[in-house]
Order: sequence, then C-alpha cells, then structure tokens
Amino acid sequence: MKLSPSLALAVAALFPAVFLPGTLQAHTPYLAPSEFAPRAGSTVTLDASFAETFFVPEVAFDNGSFEVTGPDGARTVPDTVQVLKTRTVVEHRLVGAGTYRVGTGHRLGAVFRTWELDGKTQGSRDAAQPLPAGAKLLSHFQSRTRAETYLTVGAPDRAALRPHGEGLELVPLTHPGDLYAGERFEFEVRFDGRPLADHKVEIVEAVWTSDRKPAEVSLLTDAQGRAAFNLDRPGTWVALVRHRAPAPAGAAAPEYSHGYTLTFRVLEQ
Repeated sequence: MKLSPSLALAVAALFPAVFLPGTLQAHTPYLAPSEFAPRAGSTVTLDASFAETFFVPEVAFDNGSFEVTGPDGARTVPDTVQVLKTRTVVEHRLVGAGTYRVGTGHRLGAVFRTWELDGKTQGSRDAAQPLPAGAKLLSHFQSRTRAETYLTVGAPDRAALRPHGEGLELVPLTHPGDLYAGERFEFEVRFDGRPLADHKVEIVEAVWTSDRKPAEVSLLTDAQGRAAFNLDRPGTWVALVRHRAPAPAGAAAPEYSHGYTLTFRVLEQ
C-alpha cells in the first residue's frame, strides 16, 4: 500500500514512522537528556518531542504522564514539566548515586482510519465521519507511545531497569549506562511482559542537525525476543520498536499502535 504524500504525512504525525518507507525517524517520539552521567545533587534537563531528525524537535510530547524511577526502584514525578510548542522540557534533581529511568509514560494519540476506495487510499482522524459507500476499511487504530532514557550518577546499578511488565518496552540486558564502542548492547523486546520473537528493532543515530544523514540499523529479535546492537562507534542513539495489538474494551479504536523509543549513549573506550 502506498499513501499519497499528504496522507502519509498526516499519518506519520499521528503514529510515528509507520507509513513512510525510507523515512525511519519521521515524527518519532524521543526523550533526550542534557547529560547521561550527571553529578549527585545536580538538576538534569530533558527534552521530549516528536521529530523527523533526532534531536531536532518539531512537536511537543504533550499529554504524557512523566515519571522518574530512582535507584531504589521507587517512582516519582519530575520536579518540573513545561510544555512548549516544539518540545516538552522536564527538569529533575537527582539526589543520590545510582541509575535513574526517566520516561514520558504512555501517550494516547488521535484515532485514525484508512480505507481504499476506487483504487485510492484515503484516511481521516474524524471519528464522526462515516466510511464512504463501497470503501474497504484498511486500518482503525489509536497510537500509544512511550519514550524513555537512563541516567547514572556514579556507579551503575539495576533496580531502575526492572521491566514495566505492561505495554511495549525494550528491556536492557546490558546496562545502558555502561556502553562502550567495540562492545554490544543486548536487550529484550517485550509486550505485556512477554518476549516478542522475530520482531523488528530500528536504531538511529542522533545527529542534532537536519543537514547530516544519520546512521540507521535494523535488527530482528530471536525466538526469546532478544537482540544485540554492535557498538561500532561512540555517539547517542535512539532505538525504536512498534507493535499492533487489540485495544482494551471501551477504547476509542479496536487496535492500539504501540510505539516505544529508548535513548542511550555509547562512549569511547
């Protein structure tokens, strides 16, 4: 199926990167920290946005339920969350040593339908618009997205790495705060606590500018839902996974299009 350019852009803004072949990071959510290894007692700043290029913000990640998981595994809300036009700015003071997970929480997007009529694909976000006579419904879904990252003060630990056990997630096996060029980042993709076998994972380099093409890598999980990313060079990267699944009873659409991104840094040896 090939969408018209205008429809493809509309769908991409609604559900990141699904309908744009060759445009992996089109309007994809991300959470980017000002630093990955802050000092104890410092306040870290993070940007949450939807963008075509990491990290060039375009649309603020609004309507999230931002949270911080501390080294003791306890969850709290960030000190400050400010929604701007192109980004949401999050600030939080990291009191003690250890690893913290910062996340946007789940964000439900608009409901979207696509259909085929007279050989052409059309779509709408208007739930009240009836399906045209003779049209074949292709998809009817609501996007559900989450973006996360890990910050480490001092030595890394693992309490904040515990899986959510709900929704789509990338569970680090190698500690994301201890990644070095020449090694591998091993992880597991899960949905509602169960591994997703033979599942695609896309990893994109963050270039902070729109004038350089980022490196892109595509991986496939094994039978246990696991995959490994070879850390060929230092830099900041965003891993993206997507998954369609039935929505719960009472949802605004019969399906959820789940999307998850994890921002991580690779250091020089």
